[in-house]
Amino acid sequence: LFEGANVASMVFAPWFGITFTLKRFTIGAVIATMLFGLLCPFAPNLAALYMLRVLQGIAGGCLPPMLIIVALRYLPPKVKLYGLAGYALTATFGPALGTPLAALWTEYVGWQMAFWQIVPLGILSCLAIQQGLPADQPKLERLKAFNWTGFVTGFPAVAMLVIGLLQGDRLDWLNSGFIRVMFIGGGLLLLTFFTNEWFHPLPFFKLQMLSRRNFSHGLTTLAGAVILLAGVAAIPGQYLAKIHGYRPLQTAPLSLLVALPLLIVLPLTAAVLNMRRVDHRWVMAIGLCLMASTCLMGSFMTSEWIRDNFYLLQSIQIVAQPMVILAILMGVTTGLPPTEGPFASAMFNTLKTFSAAAATGLIEGLGTDRERLHSNMLVDHLGNFPLVTSQSIDAAHSLGELAQRIHVQAVVLASADLYRVMAGVAIALLFLVPVLPVRIYPPWYTTPPLSTKGR
Repeated sequence: LFEGANVASMVFAPWFGITFTLKRFTIGAVIATMLFGLLCPFAPNLAALYMLRVLQGIAGGCLPPMLIIVALRYLPPKVKLYGLAGYALTATFGPALGTPLAALWTEYVGWQMAFWQIVPLGILSCLAIQQGLPADQPKLERLKAFNWTGFVTGFPAVAMLVIGLLQGDRLDWLNSGFIRVMFIGGGLLLLTFFTNEWFHPLPFFKLQMLSRRNFSHGLTTLAGAVILLAGVAAIPGQYLAKIHGYRPLQTAPLSLLVALPLLIVLPLTAAVLNMRRVDHRWVMAIGLCLMASTCLMGSFMTSEWIRDNFYLLQSIQIVAQPMVILAILMGVTTGLPPTEGPFASAMFNTLKTFSAAAATGLIEGLGTDRERLHSNMLVDHLGNFPLVTSQSIDAAHSLGELAQRIHVQAVVLASADLYRVMAGVAIALLFLVPVLPVRIYPPWYTTPPLSTKGR
């Protein structure tokens, strides 16, 4: 419910931010996110908790889109890429830090802190927004032309699809009537929403922007990159929990190994991309090669792997993630006029968060399917060799222990398959780099005439 509301609100947040001013709207969204988080542990029943989480999801979803709008509208050209590097923390640093923090509070302080941790950071954010953003005049006249059809169709469409993706594995996908309703109903509503947005004079999504090669390539690569980021983050944790019984706090060092260095590597990557001679396509390609290499290395995992075996793989992500995400942001935002910033922000953020939900569904669904397949194959293999089966049972002392050994190997093989799928995604995105995007320059640089611009 939280994720569905969170993603759906990103579609409309930029429109409301422009209407009520970025400063007022963003401060209001931060305060609402803090308030609902503060109240969640005091919910008297499950229904009340559900409602508080939906409201917090709506409020929290309004925040990331504001960052791109501010970067495009207010930052000087020389530092614009550094601002985008700050935004990139929402796709890299934030998710990597979230799980260790939640595990820390739950183990040593109390589960309530998972909700209350936002309060001090939220207060600091409000002070920064109050001091940093100008006090624009609201444009309340825009409310008269509010896109009601887009809102009524778009919000439930996105929320239903996200819920279907996140609950599909638990409810057995299309074998569940609920999941069929989520996918079919959400898909039809989304088609209606896109049709309305194409013709509406004041849309939430400006779909005509997809005709620009860099913009459409950026969104396509973003979807794949988010799936990659989610995959390389989730696979080690799931493997360690299933095979070696690691608790979330014991897998936290893997996330922290990526998260903390990003505070340094992201600005350094922005500095490299801010140089005129650097082609963002090469940076993106190198980052994708590193991510593909990480996944291919992980595909050779065995049941003997422990947390230490994943450190090298995670270390490569420290360099690869900023190269891919910042190159995408540069390609999507460079050359956009400030008037199109809200449309780009809505489309970019919605797709980013929706892709994270799709990645979760892919990893869980494909992981379950491959684990069942490998388990059945291993059992069939043992059944075809009675002598091996008998010896295995004697060595294991019980059928239960033999079943556990089969389960372990099935999990290992399924995890290796997931790594191969992630490698395939990275390679597919790599093939798009020389085809779709065109050469662009840093925001501060005056683009040369078309006849001298290289592709």
